[in-house]
Amino acid sequence: MTTTTKTHKTSPVKTNFLIDIAIFVAFLVALEPHLTGMTIHEWLGIAFGAAIVAHLVLHWKWLVATTKRFFSRLPGATRLNYVLNALFFINMTVLIFTGLMISETALPALGIRLGESGGFQRLHTLTADWALYLLALHVALHWRWIVTTTNRYVVQPLLRPFRNRRQPHNQPAAALSLPALEDAQS
Repeated sequence: MTTTTKTHKTSPVKTNFLIDIAIFVAFLVALEPHLTGMTIHEWLGIAFGAAIVAHLVLHWKWLVATTKRFFSRLPGATRLNYVLNALFFINMTVLIFTGLMISETALPALGIRLGESGGFQRLHTLTADWALYLLALHVALHWRWIVTTTNRYVVQPLLRPFRNRRQPHNQPAAALSLPALEDAQS
């Protein structure tokens, strides 16, 4: 007797979406250390670095392909996205590095003590400010994907139980988009 098991493969888009949400929330929380305290701020910053590596791994094929084609035929929007991402990556690398260099709690907890430097503090503050601007541009460039993916993986699953209540049991529920749902409620 053989048994078959059905495996559910998670969509790469869904995985990317979840990691992006985690990165975004961690960034916003870590941006203001007065809200969380220095310890959480520093550990979130370290975790943020690991999340950025995961984000790069998920987008590695795009990164390599775009790098190869950067000076040849490439749509302007893709080239702009690439440049913005490169600036964002450099900025975040400096931000995380300077954060480690001025660490008051995370690195000392690991037994690592570095000398204090006002220059690293000023550079950390400057790159944190720039990270916010670059993040805003990054979100703006990807806004359509964010809205579509949020609708697909957050809004539609939340609405599914309510749609199923209105449908007779022998008919499948029609896929409603947000505009169609708003029209139906008007």
